[in-house]
Amino acid sequence: MAIPSSVQKYLESQNVSYGIENQIAIGPVTQINGAESQQPCVARLVLLEDKLGKVQVIIPNDCLLDLSVVAEQLGRDLKAVSNKDLSAFGSNNDLEQIPAIPLLNSFPLLADSRLFTLNEVYLESGICNTYIKLNQEQFRKTLNNADLGKFGQPIAPIIKSLLSANDEEDLTNAVKNFTSLRIKSRLDETLEIPPLPASADQIVKLRVDINATIEDLSQIVEMDPSLAAQVVSWASSPFYSAPGEIRSIEDAIVRVLGFDLVINLALGLALGKTVSIPKECPMGITPYWDQAVLTAVTMEKLVRLMPPTTRPAAGLAYLSGLLNNFGYLILAHIFPPHFSLICRYVEANSHLSSHVLDRHVLGVTREQIGSWLLNVWNMPEEVVSAIRWQHTAHYQGEHSEYANLLCLTNYLLRENFAPYGLKGPVPTELFERLQISPDKANETINNLLAKTEELKAISSTLAQGQ
Repeated sequence: MAIPSSVQKYLESQNVSYGIENQIAIGPVTQINGAESQQPCVARLVLLEDKLGKVQVIIPNDCLLDLSVVAEQLGRDLKAVSNKDLSAFGSNNDLEQIPAIPLLNSFPLLADSRLFTLNEVYLESGICNTYIKLNQEQFRKTLNNADLGKFGQPIAPIIKSLLSANDEEDLTNAVKNFTSLRIKSRLDETLEIPPLPASADQIVKLRVDINATIEDLSQIVEMDPSLAAQVVSWASSPFYSAPGEIRSIEDAIVRVLGFDLVINLALGLALGKTVSIPKECPMGITPYWDQAVLTAVTMEKLVRLMPPTTRPAAGLAYLSGLLNNFGYLILAHIFPPHFSLICRYVEANSHLSSHVLDRHVLGVTREQIGSWLLNVWNMPEEVVSAIRWQHTAHYQGEHSEYANLLCLTNYLLRENFAPYGLKGPVPTELFERLQISPDKANETINNLLAKTEELKAISSTLAQGQ
C-alpha cells in the first residue's frame, strides 16, 4: 500500500530512503500481560495547541505524552488539538490519521530523545496499519529541526504497578497527594463518599431475599418516580418490541424484562444517578449513558453465547455492563480539580487506555475507585470484580468470568466509542476462556449495532433524568 502523497513528498524533500511495512506486531500496549515482549518501536505524532498556536510532539508508541514536561520546557499550557480540526487536516491531505512526520513546518517540533537511540524506527504513515521503516540515519533526517527531550513517559512501569496495586492504599495516597486532608487515617472518613440512595439500599436487600416477589420489587421501584418512569420507558422501547402499552412496573417485569433484569437494571440506574455526570470530559467521548446501555445489553447477549454449564448470571453481567464506567463519575466527584487534567492527558494520548493515564496523573485508576466504593456499598462481589479487572485480559481470580466478559465487551465495542485506548487485536485467550466463538460474538455485535437508534432512545431518557 502506498503512503499519502503529502508524506511521500516530505520524505523526498528531505532525501530520505525508507521502506513500507504493513500490520507490524506492535501489540496492544495498554493490555496488562504477564510477560514483557520486545516490540518494534513505533513513533507517533501528537498535535497540541494554545492561544499562541500549535506544537508538534513525536514520542514512542509505548510511552504516554507527559504534558507537564512539555509545559515546563515551553512555558505554555497546551492541550490536544480538537478531533474536528484533526479530521479537517486529515481530509485536506488524504490522511486517515496524523502521520509521525512534521508536515506543519511553521510550528515548533519536539521529539522524545529515546527515539534517537534505536537502530530502526517505524513511523505512523497517515494510513492505518501502514508504517514507514527507517534506520537511525534516515530517521534523523526527518526530524533535523526538532528540540529533544524526554517528553514520553514509558508505560511499562505503570502497567507493572497496576498488577501489584493495593486499591485502598493507592486511593488513600492519591487523596493525600491531592488534598489537604492528611490527618485522617480512615479512607471513608477522608473522602466525601456519596450516600447510597434509599431505593438502591432496598434493592440490595431484596436481591438476597429468597422469598422476594414481583410485587415487592414493584413497590420499591414505584417509590422513586424517576426510577419507575425509566424502567417503564426501558420496557416500552422499540428495542424490546413489546406488544401493547406498558402501564406499570409489574407489567414491565412480567411481560418484557423479567424479575432478574429489572432488579439489576433498577439498581444500576439508582447508582448511576448517585453523582452528576461531569460537564467537562475528553473531546469526542461517548455520552455516559449511551456507553452504559450498549455495554450492558452486549454483556447480556454475550452471556447467551457461553456454554450453559459455565454461563454466569445474566442479570449480574448486565449490571456489570451498566456500571462499567461508574468509576468515571466517582473520579470526577472525588478529584474535581484534577479531573480536567486527566481529560487533557486522555486527549493527548489517544493510543492509551484511561486507566494507564489515571495511574500516571493520580496514582489510582477509576476502576480502583469505582470498585472500592461499590464494595463499601455491599454491591455483589461479581460486579465489584468485573469493574475492577475489566482491563486485564489474563485475570483468572475470583469471579473472573464477569471480568473477562466485560473485558471482551470493551474490546468488541471499542470502535463504537470515543477514539481512545484499547488498540490491537482482541486477545484470543478471552474467547477461549469464556468458550465464545469469535464469529458468533461479532455477529452479535453487528446485530446490536443495527439497533443503535433504539438503544440511544433508551439512554437519552436516562440522561434527561440525570
